[in-house]
Amino acid sequence: MKGISKIQSVVRIVQEAKKNGKVGFVPTMGAFHAGHLSLMKKAKAECDFVVVSLFVNPLQFGPTEDFKHYPRSLSEDQHLAASVGVDLLWTPREKDLFPTGFQSQITVGEISRRWEGASRPGHFSGVSTVVGKFLQIVRPGWLYLGQKDYQQCAVIRQMIADLHFEAKLRICPIVREKDGLAMSSRNVRLSATEREIAPVLYRALQTAKALLVSGEKDAVGIVRALENVLKSEPEIEIDYLALCDVKTLERLERVKDRAVLLAAVKIGSVRLIDNILLQAPKP
Repeated sequence: MKGISKIQSVVRIVQEAKKNGKVGFVPTMGAFHAGHLSLMKKAKAECDFVVVSLFVNPLQFGPTEDFKHYPRSLSEDQHLAASVGVDLLWTPREKDLFPTGFQSQITVGEISRRWEGASRPGHFSGVSTVVGKFLQIVRPGWLYLGQKDYQQCAVIRQMIADLHFEAKLRICPIVREKDGLAMSSRNVRLSATEREIAPVLYRALQTAKALLVSGEKDAVGIVRALENVLKSEPEIEIDYLALCDVKTLERLERVKDRAVLLAAVKIGSVRLIDNILLQAPKP
């Protein structure tokens, strides 16, 4: 595995790799866990050359968020990426991506303003801008993202379509701990007590899904079931719960076909997001 920081070197290496087959790209902020590795393995299985970027993007953190405290473990990440067959680990420097005088940003309209966008103003503009730059530099055939950040996937899918990026988007399933907690680099910041509480988020989503399977299609009832389970843990602070269209993320009143249930909560100082895909039972 090669490790590189310079943009020009990445462009040269990837251009050469494209002569021999498909290039897959996995953008990350590091602190790798099994969820990240599953994306890399999927890319390796489907592509001939895999590029992973590792960059803690300052543009996607708000002024009160945890940029300085976001977990960083470069040496361990290098070892893990190599262990699953990554061909190129790109660790760009902030001064190269955002040099003095940098002014441009990508904003993806309405889909980026609701839910996470409302709770974290500017977040998706930061995400879209850096992913857009990465796609312009790497120009992969395939882009791999995880379902855990469902709205991020929807925003990037819209950006790719709107701006005619050549990459095709692969959304890979959520990887969970044995107790159901969605894997996240931020989980390490949970205290022992908070870590015991955290799996209630997935249990709540499962409860809501079971209600749909039993015949409840009304969004109010499904979201209320989710909320009731979460409120059984007083340490949990709910940010938003929403039953949405799978593509537009507009709020639904009833589940007629496919839907996604989104949830964001805080436990102590740690913010957790999760989601579950729903399918209305056939009549």
